[in-house]
Amino acid sequence: MTAEDGAAGWNSSSVRAAGVTLRVARRGEGRPLLLITGIGANIEMWGPLARLVDDRELIAFDAPGAGLSERPPRPLRMRGLAGIVAALLDRLGLDEVDVLGYSFGGGLAQELAYRAPLRVRRLVLCATTHGLLGVPPRPVPALLLATPARYYHPLLFRLTVPRIAGGRTGRDPTQLDLQAAARLERPPDPLGYAFQLYAASGWTSLPWLHRITQPTLILAGDDDPVIPLANARFMARRMPSARLRVVEGGGHLFLLDQPETVVDDIGAFLDR
Repeated sequence: MTAEDGAAGWNSSSVRAAGVTLRVARRGEGRPLLLITGIGANIEMWGPLARLVDDRELIAFDAPGAGLSERPPRPLRMRGLAGIVAALLDRLGLDEVDVLGYSFGGGLAQELAYRAPLRVRRLVLCATTHGLLGVPPRPVPALLLATPARYYHPLLFRLTVPRIAGGRTGRDPTQLDLQAAARLERPPDPLGYAFQLYAASGWTSLPWLHRITQPTLILAGDDDPVIPLANARFMARRMPSARLRVVEGGGHLFLLDQPETVVDDIGAFLDR
């Protein structure tokens, strides 16, 4: 069954992949760009970026245990989640896609590019890290990120998200009004969120990061409390076909609170 999902124009459906039912949405026409969300996030949160993209097909999905996607029967590591994403591409009939991974989704995108290199043409990594042995987040944002509370209550959202996000969201309270509905509309399953934390815990791409040879654009804010900029600089040096674009004043949510500053860079890179 397919339905039109609000102003962003998503057409959503349920797809069974690797034994898990996922909510998948597609929008637009052209070369496909697969969007992989941050921890606990849902498809609706892509709205600010999606509204600026009209020259390619966007494909998004609620990660297992988030949004309207089914929680897997047991916790999986990143490698297992990458297997689900590859199976999803099979079900959608997509042999090769461009991939944009955001935060937690950036780690999953790296895993997919490494495990299934022929499926990923170009890679965009946003506000993400190579995982273990990287420069750690600030203590308070890290503690706040460990709980999904910000997805469940407007007050908790307003108290925690500016500390986690930094950047424009941290400076401008009106950004909270713009982001609240999408985040609170479909909160993650609490155990599903814990499963995502489990996948990220101890994960690292460091041993094989240099083997990701796809052309890669790394986008990172210089005011990100969760993923310090040093991580992006290291990744750009380690990956053979990567280049770094620093978002000045950008926080962890620059794709949501200032997408207009990077959407042209993303489009030009993918079209190159």
